[in-house]
Amino acid sequence: MEDLINWLEQNASPCVYKSIFGHECPGCGAQRAFILLLRGNFAESFAMYPALIPLIGLFIFIISYLIFKIPKGTEIIKSGFIIVLSLIFASYFYKLFTVGI
Repeated sequence: MEDLINWLEQNASPCVYKSIFGHECPGCGAQRAFILLLRGNFAESFAMYPALIPLIGLFIFIISYLIFKIPKGTEIIKSGFIIVLSLIFASYFYKLFTVGI
């Protein structure tokens, strides 16, 4: 597992948006947060990118829905996307106005 984490760290994709515009995009920090999550640093991962854990949960639910045809699954998926997108943009604007990314 450590080899995979090291490989992910060494091969992380740079943010094209940040390289063009000079400040972070709403997705910046997701790769670093994922690596922190793999290392077991849940609090640090959440602090870096709060939407990551709900996003992973949503993907797991979508896969489960596709396999098991869960009743009312589409409504849950729609709500999940709204929640995840709200978290992404809330944390982005929080960082934008407090840290000045």
